[in-house]
Amino acid sequence: MPHAVIDTNILVSALLRPAGPPGQVMAAALAGRLIPVVSDAVLAEYASVLARPRLGLDPRRVRRMLDAMQAVGVRLYPSLTPPADLPDPGDWPFIACALTAGCWVVTGNAKDFPPRLGVKAVTARQWVEMFDSPGGP
Repeated sequence: MPHAVIDTNILVSALLRPAGPPGQVMAAALAGRLIPVVSDAVLAEYASVLARPRLGLDPRRVRRMLDAMQAVGVRLYPSLTPPADLPDPGDWPFIACALTAGCWVVTGNAKDFPPRLGVKAVTARQWVEMFDSPGGP
């Protein structure tokens, strides 16, 4: 079963457009075809972003999503130190989880996850094509 850190933008997109690739990633996680990797910092980021009023997300659906990520996710406690030159320092919790677990990051913004750090980042569409299609690994 593949493991992956799921970036917050995937959760937002899945809530806004459940039929698209981000929604397919989340459906795979909820069905046990993808094991999400989380940390306290990642879960806090999910809660903070998904609660933003400007996103206009249904609070009940947000709560269900957050509860599901806590229930199905493998929780890690990374202790890595962030490098000084990250494109977006706010992405460090996601990078630290991926490096600790040795897994993918599924994101809508792969440039924030530099390969030079050893991070393997894919878009939701790429993940669906690689892992959630007939004949996938």
